[in-house]
Amino acid sequence: MPGFDLAIIGGGPAGYMAAERAGAEGLKVVLFEKRALGGVCLNEGCIPTKTLLYSAKIYNYGLTGSHYGVYCDNPSVNYAEIVERKDKVVKKLVAGVGFSMKANKVTVVPAEAHIEGRGADGIEVSAAGEKYTATNLIIATGSEAAVPPFPGLKEAGDVIVTNREILALKEQPKELVVIGGGVIGMEFAAFYNTLGTKVTVVEMLPKILGPLDNEISAMLQKIYAKRGIEFCLSCKVTGIEGNNVVYENPKGETCKVYGDKILVSVGRRSNIRGIGLENLGVEADRGIAADDRMRTNIPNVYVAGDAVSGTPMLAHVAYREGIVAVNNILGKQDHARYNAVPSIVYTNPEVAGVGITEEQAKASGKEYEVVKLPLTYAGRYVAENAGTDPSICKFIVGKKYHEVLGVHMLGNPCSEIIHSMAIAIENEMTLEQLREVIFPHPTVSEVIRDVAYALK
Repeated sequence: MPGFDLAIIGGGPAGYMAAERAGAEGLKVVLFEKRALGGVCLNEGCIPTKTLLYSAKIYNYGLTGSHYGVYCDNPSVNYAEIVERKDKVVKKLVAGVGFSMKANKVTVVPAEAHIEGRGADGIEVSAAGEKYTATNLIIATGSEAAVPPFPGLKEAGDVIVTNREILALKEQPKELVVIGGGVIGMEFAAFYNTLGTKVTVVEMLPKILGPLDNEISAMLQKIYAKRGIEFCLSCKVTGIEGNNVVYENPKGETCKVYGDKILVSVGRRSNIRGIGLENLGVEADRGIAADDRMRTNIPNVYVAGDAVSGTPMLAHVAYREGIVAVNNILGKQDHARYNAVPSIVYTNPEVAGVGITEEQAKASGKEYEVVKLPLTYAGRYVAENAGTDPSICKFIVGKKYHEVLGVHMLGNPCSEIIHSMAIAIENEMTLEQLREVIFPHPTVSEVIRDVAYALK
């Protein structure tokens, strides 16, 4: 095949964003994707799960309509139709990525790629029996669910599901056990709990949503415990016996919990095995080592997204890293920064955070102050949230200058607000500067101003 300016392995957020930007800048690009454009995010992660969760939210509105003077007689869900709509949304967006590739003259090769090494004409990549050469390479192979070798796991067969298989279920399980109380586990737990499935979450740590602010994760746990989810915290899974998860509780006792399906959601690992890194000498362990320009230890070889070692495995981080890699290929001095990466849990209510948590501030020895208010300080929040669920907007600020170090929220629609606080942290804004911002009224975002004034 003719030589390319850039070869990209992986068509997920990092890969297709890099291809789009590189193509738009006039580079000749080839993109390899062995499954489907959009990667895990679009096909098995971000988009399908949020589509399901929105259906659950609509159903919940029907159940709680009386809070707003709206009465729905016997609201119900059709699981098959929910899944069908999810598939339609995914199909539409995958087609959109394909259109973007064509619009930017990106050559898409729907096959597994393997790095062969460096030849006289550049970096060599093979796929589907063809060999391709490129001046530059971006490795954006993403990640997959990490599945520990629990005793009995293989014998349990299709009782065991990861985020991939659970999205393909044709029937709603009556009972679901979720191993892992992280973001993915909690979102699926929230979805099925809302639809009426009996859900049990087994988590090794003493809290759900490990890296998130302790106060907010505890508030969310209390909300969902009240709704019927059973949480088994500080519990170590020791094996699988058919449909039963066997675990050891904090007292050292052996316990069992039954599930029609068992979701294993204990983290993710980079997809870097078997792609030929050794043929170029790319340095890698659990992920591929990179600097803040997304450069590996090998000239002209870059990495972006979940394949990177030590950076957050989030689609929005992958987008940015893909752009940083392309910018540096183009000679632009761009750097990836990770001090203000938003993190969101799309439960109902939503959780969103950016910057350091109170626990991180305390551990660092930094002098800080905490200022917080419930979202009920915002009139629109009160108008649109008639239930009794608690809410919060919590700031971590420097003690001397009151610069914003971290912001953490619980309540809808904080996922649509938190980016403004990422901008504040990136620009080292203080509470005094936030007070000068004109917030639109009435919006839930006004709570940001109110918190800024709450610290005297």
